[in-house]
Amino acid sequence: MTLNASSGLNIMIYFDNAATSLPKPPAVGLAVLEAINTFGGAGRGGHPASLAATRCIFQARKAVAELLGVSVDQTVFTANATESLNIAIAGLLTPEDHVITTALEHNSVLRPLYKLRSQGMGLSIIGCDQQGNLDYDGFRRCLRSNTKAVVCTHASNLTGILTDLDFIVGFCKKNDLRLIVDASQTAGVFPICADKLGIDVLCFTGHKGLLGPQGTGGLCIRKGLAVRPLKVGGSGIHSYSEIHPADMPEALEAGTANAHGIAGLLAGVEYILATGMDTIRNRELELAKRFRQGIAAIPGVRIYGDPTRPHAPIVTLNIGSLDSGEVGDRLATLYDICVRSGAHCAPLAHLALGTREQGAVRFSFSSFNTEEEIQKGIRAIAAIAAEGEQG
Repeated sequence: MTLNASSGLNIMIYFDNAATSLPKPPAVGLAVLEAINTFGGAGRGGHPASLAATRCIFQARKAVAELLGVSVDQTVFTANATESLNIAIAGLLTPEDHVITTALEHNSVLRPLYKLRSQGMGLSIIGCDQQGNLDYDGFRRCLRSNTKAVVCTHASNLTGILTDLDFIVGFCKKNDLRLIVDASQTAGVFPICADKLGIDVLCFTGHKGLLGPQGTGGLCIRKGLAVRPLKVGGSGIHSYSEIHPADMPEALEAGTANAHGIAGLLAGVEYILATGMDTIRNRELELAKRFRQGIAAIPGVRIYGDPTRPHAPIVTLNIGSLDSGEVGDRLATLYDICVRSGAHCAPLAHLALGTREQGAVRFSFSSFNTEEEIQKGIRAIAAIAAEGEQG
């Protein structure tokens, strides 16, 4: 969908949905507006304004649990996937443990793990080749007697390649390891039945595939698994206890909830459930396929990621030796096309792809995009590539 920014900017084409989805379904903004004007503190009173917020959060919890295949009371709301991953990693691991992760991870996974590594925790990182394919044999090679968990992304935010969760789940079950999955790029787009699959903690953000507002996210925790809280404080229950409640989900939700944002998240998830996740995903993947095919033969264009592997609706490229930031600027200023250039908070993946210095230009698609926009994007890349050759 072509957007007319309220700031007075020209009509723009938005291909940066892996960063945050735009536009949202109209119901999302309406839900946030209504919540701002009607909600009191969720779980903090028995009056109608408080109860309205409490009911909304419960409905959102049910909707997210249905979408992700988890228990309602094990679904915890946070501010974003970064907070969710910090809760899971700090709440399940100790400096005495050893953990396996991958070179495809976002800094939201890497930095909490590096922090624990600085305190003595062992950390092994599974590498990937120049096409972004993980070395799955590396999981067995990295296994140690004190290995406690695997922390991995469901899809690379750089190449879009999906991780083989069936393999990793099997590896974790065989070796009695915890599995923490970052579903930032897949929740709301790809079916994930976390409990059935055997994921111990599934972390998600609300503002990407779930089509909700920024400032929303969460984690889904397998029943029976205790996660130490990252923060404690107000909970609305057991107020006279010196100890934060252990009841889920309150155990991991200290402080006043972002009920206004969660109202918008509920509207986004309801849109997905009503429209059909398969319908949304198939549309996005078809648009990504058309774009990839359209730019594949343009001289000087290099596309990253193994095309034979299952992908999220992401196409990442470079044009000759042009700096990715320069390409992104040209797309924005000359063609009114929004993309993400640079390092994408995925440093190890860029090292593997050989793009540390150049960065890369990421196009990521929404079901609201159109075929006409895809063609405009292809023509823009062709024009920039032609200019680069002439230069």
